[in-house]
Amino acid sequence: MLPGSFDPPTNGHIDIIERSAALYGKLYVVVADNVQKQPLFTPVERMEMLRTILVEHTNIEVVSYQGLVVDFARTHGVGVMIRGVRALVDFGYEFELAMTNKQLNADLEVLFMPTSPQFFQLRSSAIKEMAAYGADISPMVPPLVVEMMRKRIKLLTL
Repeated sequence: MLPGSFDPPTNGHIDIIERSAALYGKLYVVVADNVQKQPLFTPVERMEMLRTILVEHTNIEVVSYQGLVVDFARTHGVGVMIRGVRALVDFGYEFELAMTNKQLNADLEVLFMPTSPQFFQLRSSAIKEMAAYGADISPMVPPLVVEMMRKRIKLLTL
């Protein structure tokens, strides 16, 4: 299982998802609805973008889930959660979260996967800001996401 907000899905997300899918017979990509974030896209929109982008991967199932991902893992018999990390700052946050999740579901193991070097700088929040100012985000996100973001930002600026 690989949970995240994916708002929007970046090339870094896709890299981690594809690398994770290569390790397992089945991978759930769980689009989480993080109540602490102000999303640009709805969970359904993010889920549909990921499904379209990942359509060729038959062992990946993209789902949306409202609630604790440890509960999703428990109800779906998932024993491993993968978390992508870019830097030491990410690791500190992710380690604390992993320890909390371990308290909530002792059977769930958390594996940290470092980002590929070419995606080290990609952050969804920065990509959204750059797109709002008209920057070319095409090297950072899949083409479908570029299109969706242009449409969304155009709507927001009307």
